[in-house]
Amino acid sequence: MKPVAIFRHSPTEGPGYFAIFLEQQGIPWTLIAIDEGESVPATVDGFSGLCFMGGPMSVNDALPWISPVCELIRQAVASDIPVLGHCLGGQLISKALGGAVTRNPAKEIGWSEAFSADDDIARHWLGRFAREKSTVFHWHGETFSLPSGATRLLSTNYCTNQMFALGPHLGMQCHVEMTPEMITTWCDDWVNEIIAASDQPSVQPPATILAEISLRLPSMRQLSEQLYSVWIKGLSRQPD
Repeated sequence: MKPVAIFRHSPTEGPGYFAIFLEQQGIPWTLIAIDEGESVPATVDGFSGLCFMGGPMSVNDALPWISPVCELIRQAVASDIPVLGHCLGGQLISKALGGAVTRNPAKEIGWSEAFSADDDIARHWLGRFAREKSTVFHWHGETFSLPSGATRLLSTNYCTNQMFALGPHLGMQCHVEMTPEMITTWCDDWVNEIIAASDQPSVQPPATILAEISLRLPSMRQLSEQLYSVWIKGLSRQPD
């Protein structure tokens, strides 16, 4: 089958557990390192799906790759090629499909509980997590609106639009792809951001974030496996 294209926008915000999951399922993938100057492909013809990771930039920044990425997302949606977005990636999907990305009322950094919508689409994507609270990880200060036709799946106390589905496409504000190594690196690299926002109740100190890995990550891993399992069902298995 054709590979899933994974777009990395920042060196420390790679595919994490998503790549591990694909490999466990025998699904090929290829990394497109935007942060290293790789070009955005002109078409989606060579891929079975598109996945966009996070990044410290805003989709509203005047960066040369944002417009072609949005065009590629629109191509994929028009061709029924599944698109998946984590944090910045979810914002890119929203922007490409006519949504808006704006400042969230509060920064969210660290672990929190998310609350599910209660409808058929939420149950399809979330499985048993549609009937219980979910553990998710955050590192964001902006939020997306829902594109036309999309359904909200998850919300948190500080961010209403935490996750949406639109057909086979999934956009997330949260980071369900995290590994312990990624979490540790982010806490080291971006500790000043935490300090600057430490007065906000939605921001956890690094010590708390790291201490809760063993408690929180197993549950979030189960959520990510549920979401990714549904998403890969939309991938074409035709030979490359």
